[in-house]
Amino acid sequence: MAGVRVKEGETFESALKRFKRLCEQEKILSEIKKHQHYEKPSERRRKKFIAARKKLYRQLKARKG
Repeated sequence: MAGVRVKEGETFESALKRFKRLCEQEKILSEIKKHQHYEKPSERRRKKFIAARKKLYRQLKARKG
C-alpha cells in the first residue's frame, strides 16, 4: 500500500502530487482497472495476440519507412 508522510511545512498539493507519482510508479491504478471485471482466459489470449500483431506491424512499418 502506498503512503506518503507529509513533511514539516509541506503543502497538501505537493504531498498529493508525490502520492500520485508513487501510485503511478507502483502501477496501482492499472492493477485496479485490470481487476474491475472478470476477463475470461480466452479474452486475455485474444488481446495478447492482437497486441503482438500490432507490435509486429509497427516494426515492419518502421523497417520500410
